[in-house]
Amino acid sequence: MNRRFKGKARKMLELKAILLGGAMMLAPLPVFAAQKEAPQAEILATDAPAELSDEAMAAQAKAKMQKEIDEAIALIEKIYGVDQLPAIPPAQLALAKKTSGALVPAGSLEKMMDNLYGKLFRGVLGEFGGVSDLMLSYKTGVESEKIAALDQPTRDKIADIFDPQRKAREEQIMANVKPIMSEVLRDLEVPMRDGMAAAFARKFSADQLTQMNAFFATPAGSAYANEWMALQADPEVMLAIIRSVPPMIDKWVDRAPELEGKFKDLPKEKQLTDLSDAELTKLAGLLQVDVQTLKDQRDLYKSAEEASYDAASAADAAAEATDAAMAVDDYGPWYERENWSAEDLAKVEAIEAESNEIFGRSMEAQQAAIDNARKRLAKEGASPSE
Repeated sequence: MNRRFKGKARKMLELKAILLGGAMMLAPLPVFAAQKEAPQAEILATDAPAELSDEAMAAQAKAKMQKEIDEAIALIEKIYGVDQLPAIPPAQLALAKKTSGALVPAGSLEKMMDNLYGKLFRGVLGEFGGVSDLMLSYKTGVESEKIAALDQPTRDKIADIFDPQRKAREEQIMANVKPIMSEVLRDLEVPMRDGMAAAFARKFSADQLTQMNAFFATPAGSAYANEWMALQADPEVMLAIIRSVPPMIDKWVDRAPELEGKFKDLPKEKQLTDLSDAELTKLAGLLQVDVQTLKDQRDLYKSAEEASYDAASAADAAAEATDAAMAVDDYGPWYERENWSAEDLAKVEAIEAESNEIFGRSMEAQQAAIDNARKRLAKEGASPSE
């Protein structure tokens, strides 16, 4: 796969990640939780054409994304049984459409996203565009505590030295991204109104919908309907939710021993390695496969578990030895990297970077080997367990 294809593929994956992040702000959580049923890793084919046109790459990306969306829709319909719901009476649906029309008026999604892509997005650009303490520390090597002591005008001047055009670039990003987001959000409002109408028609009676519509027709109701969605992304609401996270986590941490005590006596789910020969024979009959196939798979799992246990034991022993050695040294200041010489630090970081690169290449090689084995076995007509 040539460098041009890799570069384009990477950019498309980055764009997909950005769009997915934006969609997650609007779509219900179960939709994205359900997508975890399918593999999420992006595999770039090694046998891709040397020179794939932009149009062909775009077509491939669209087809792949549509396939993933279709699979997610089918999964959601299966989980919630949406496709089995009875038809909605036309009069009831008409009332609900009036309600959803009031709650999602034209431009309401854009107003909501302005709070995120306006205030939040600009803030993110500032943090990662060179003016944050972290980025300035990374670029200069000066401790972030020292940079934090500088005033904002000084930090801006430092950032301007590295990137004099950063303000113009930020404005250009906003000027080009925002129109596309506005267009996408306008397109999204129509199906959102339709979905809300169907949900409201099933949830509320005709009398309740009539009362809601009467309220939304008043000045106060109209003001509420125009602002309720944008308020979900209001900075004060977002901050209040973020501040509530630590207490919620604390509750789970505090209750962990209690929950563990309640769950520890529950029988654990059996694995293939836990099944007897009689159970394997029964399972083989149900699966309509040869019992020896399951026995071979069970033995393979057992060998893997034993190897994993041996490796873990060796790792624990090595960790204990390291801890003991460090205990003798009493965690002296010589362990702090800031006390190392520049030459030693550079050598350690270079080896660490090389190690990370080798690990990444190892994982890529393993995945390629797995893919090649899968293709070869498929051509030979072998079953997955053979």
